[in-house]
Amino acid sequence: MALVVLLGPIAYVWFTSRDVRVTPSAIETLEQRPIIIVFGAGVWPDGTPTPYLQNRLDTAKRVYDADKTEKILVSGDNSTEHYNEPVAMRNYLVKSGVPEENIVLDYGVLNTYDTYHRAKEIFKVEKAFVTTQAYHLPRAVMTCRVLGIESVGIESLKQGRDFTAAYIFREFISMYKAGGELLLRPKPLITGNPEPIEYQNKQP
Repeated sequence: MALVVLLGPIAYVWFTSRDVRVTPSAIETLEQRPIIIVFGAGVWPDGTPTPYLQNRLDTAKRVYDADKTEKILVSGDNSTEHYNEPVAMRNYLVKSGVPEENIVLDYGVLNTYDTYHRAKEIFKVEKAFVTTQAYHLPRAVMTCRVLGIESVGIESLKQGRDFTAAYIFREFISMYKAGGELLLRPKPLITGNPEPIEYQNKQP
């Protein structure tokens, strides 16, 4: 019984999100959505994204190149003068060929919940793709949809092994933390005035 109580919520999230989670091979079959959301996963001291983050950004680039989205929203930690995930993510995407004007930066987030809360309340996102590693994707999609963004999750591209036991354990704990956040709906530490994203050519 204890095992059911412990694992039941996690199994529920995985099961109920299965129809809105896809692999990169399905990108060409997806219907257009105006934006894809990418949140940070670490930046090296030289300002380059970690392999985890590169995988997410490369997936977003593939979605953009397939003409399935117009904008890429990058969000992440900018808590110190010398650590800036959103800028590192933008620089990587620009070098990869994404026009800078189609990249939206959100400097005010520290976790998954903050990313989607601000996407909804600050940037007025209603419909989006999200991309992250497979172990994280069910929680990401659940959080996004509960907060009112109609989302489809795309498993990020892989470059070798894309998870470790430590990440799986961390995700296990984070799943329960997310449940509390979605129940209590706290405001992110950093809020602000609405800044609706403007779309031009590729919006469905």
